[in-house]
Amino acid sequence: MAQQTTPYSYTERKRIRKSFGKRESVLNVPYLLTMQRESYVAFLQKDVPPQKRKPEGLQAAFLSAFPIVSHNGFVEMKFIEFNMAKPAFDTRECQQRGLTYAAAVRAKLQMIIYDRESPQAKTVKEIKEQEVYMGEVPLMTDYGSFIVNGTERVIVSQLHRSPGVFFEHDKGKTHSSGKLLFSARIIPYRGSWLDFEFDPKDILYFRVDRRRKMPVTILLKAIGLNPESILAHFFVFDNFRLMDSGAQMEFVADRLR
Repeated sequence: MAQQTTPYSYTERKRIRKSFGKRESVLNVPYLLTMQRESYVAFLQKDVPPQKRKPEGLQAAFLSAFPIVSHNGFVEMKFIEFNMAKPAFDTRECQQRGLTYAAAVRAKLQMIIYDRESPQAKTVKEIKEQEVYMGEVPLMTDYGSFIVNGTERVIVSQLHRSPGVFFEHDKGKTHSSGKLLFSARIIPYRGSWLDFEFDPKDILYFRVDRRRKMPVTILLKAIGLNPESILAHFFVFDNFRLMDSGAQMEFVADRLR
């Protein structure tokens, strides 16, 4: 009587495991890389026709950046579709040459030029379409990894703080006197982090992405404030009335608290 053999699965063909137990395996090991591979395939949508792509992943990134309108409003650039070329080398050759296993991304853009001298609101003067090289996107291998500069790497999940404004202090550990130094952090949904902090002399500074500390007046002037408006916003002006017997000013009881 011939012995019946069961076909090996994908995992069993790559790494054969021998079991010395008395009970047979009741559950086959599934393909554990399915979630990672399907997620990245949905992100790229490489094999999906441009008209049928969902607004997610790379397609959503292009849609969020376009259209781009000039300052005067007479030139507008729209995104039509993107295409991904085949990689120049396979995974093994990228490892041997020290290259990145990636595919070139080219986007078809449309530039619309409006007529400035037209009496109507917006009259199209000229339309140009061109395919533009946008860069390269790494491709995932069959093992759920990426090849960057010839080295195989994998993605590790990382936690990110939620966007918002956070206030805190150092609990008096920075200065020898135990003075509380307060700070604030603005975390946007997309972009650079902005930190505000006081020093022991009550001077306010700011940092961009935790880099060099700079006076906050530089930031305020960069957003359009002048020294007079900065002083008027953060300080109280007192009006004095000069008299023959001296000077007179308004009495504010809240300042005595």
